[in-house]
Amino acid sequence: MLKVAIVVLMLALLASLGSGFYFLMVDQGDKTRRRTFHSLGVRLGLAITLAGLIVYGVANGQLGHSNPWDRGPNPPASQEQEATD
Repeated sequence: MLKVAIVVLMLALLASLGSGFYFLMVDQGDKTRRRTFHSLGVRLGLAITLAGLIVYGVANGQLGHSNPWDRGPNPPASQEQEATD
């Protein structure tokens, strides 16, 4: 569930980035329209929420890594190998 929320927030960030670019091109420096500025605020809020979710997921152990090289240079031998030695 947490990974789905992270993906949704990333897609929302991309949508906000696109809308900010659109507003920037359409408004062409019109000082009465502040849509680009509001889009930046939304994007900042989404980014902070995304970072908070990632920190929460890592702290709770829901997000992590399981790379083979993290086991160390000598993984523990299985009991079958110990019995044959």
